Amino acid sequence: MALKSTIFKAELQIADLDRNYYATHALTIARHPSETDERMMVRLLAFMLCADEDLAFGKGLSAEDEPDLWRKDLTGAIDLWIEVGLPDEKRLRRACGRAQRVLVLSYGGRVAEMWWQQNQAALRKLDKLTVLDLAPEETTALAALAQRGMSLQCTLQEKEIWLIAGGESLHIAPRPRMAAGDS
Repeated sequence: MALKSTIFKAELQIADLDRNYYATHALTIARHPSETDERMMVRLLAFMLCADEDLAFGKGLSAEDEPDLWRKDLTGAIDLWIEVGLPDEKRLRRACGRAQRVLVLSYGGRVAEMWWQQNQAALRKLDKLTVLDLAPEETTALAALAQRGMSLQCTLQEKEIWLIAGGESLHIAPRPRMAAGDS
């Protein structure tokens, strides 16, 4: 018998001062049996960074042709494709061919650094790609906030994130490895 996904509910209050976006989102997140709390929470963080009414979670680890998150326009064209973790270069090249913008949130410390060193030459050729890296201590602290029912307050300013959940506060500063258009 196959294991089923674990369902998490999250209420996000987002104040994005950089984009003047202020909203509350009630999200249902399915955590695949092979997915860690850390990866699931990085997916949730990706939602916070790019939040809007049209941003949606993909089918996840079980779907090879969908990203972790994406935003489509009214015609069905993909405006934003978001990958979490350390995707292979071929997948990102294909994503750049299908979407207007592609964002990768990499994490994993030394492993993420090795992934970047091995792939950066090829990735720098993808002009629609932005890569942000998260520090291991940030993602570990983020994973500790995971609960089946979460209420998170998120403030974004100058590309940094401040989270408050259950009396705990967390500051996350994604490090840019490359921005779309860099070469």
